[in-house]
Amino acid sequence: MRSPSPIRILLADDHAVVRRGLRLVLESEPDMRVVAEAGDGAEAVRQAMRVEVDLAVLDVSMPGMTGIQAAQELARLRPRLRTLILSMHSSEQYFLEALRAGASGYVLKSVADHDLIRACRSAMRGEPFVYPATERALLRRALDDTEAAAPLTGREAQILALIADGHTSREIAEMLVISPRTVERHRENLRDKLGLRNRVDLTRYAIRAGLIEP
Repeated sequence: MRSPSPIRILLADDHAVVRRGLRLVLESEPDMRVVAEAGDGAEAVRQAMRVEVDLAVLDVSMPGMTGIQAAQELARLRPRLRTLILSMHSSEQYFLEALRAGASGYVLKSVADHDLIRACRSAMRGEPFVYPATERALLRRALDDTEAAAPLTGREAQILALIADGHTSREIAEMLVISPRTVERHRENLRDKLGLRNRVDLTRYAIRAGLIEP
């Protein structure tokens, strides 16, 4: 039986020493391989268009084009490519900008040796990587007060609240005694009805609608 293909990673940071250390962390996992490196955002975009990559790990502060600007450009040019933002700073502003740029998460360099692998795996599963201690407070501040509330059925509201609390589709199915496929169908319907993309957006809406507490 063939083993699955490794996750192909583009690593962008303007410090070669940092890139070398992050590469060691990433390639300590047998299913991860750094296939391209870049020293600034513009080079990262060029590399992503030239080399087949699955995930771009981008430093937030790079000369010329920043990591967030690169993430925005990659979201436009390579919408299927996942991105993560790296930073030395636990900055609410950077965190929110990263989410708005379409990044799957924001990882602090100070704990990258612990969290970067988890963040990469979350991103490749299509799940956001957000530090639990700050997730809801930051999302609360990001809410648009003019956001309109779309009507939900009782079951949709129930499933939305469980998704926002971090439960997987399988866990929700077990709790509600329904099939995981039914949960996934409700999840897709919620995204379509509310015009939202992922669990972070659904969590924001759930807070706004009063389905969960921030």
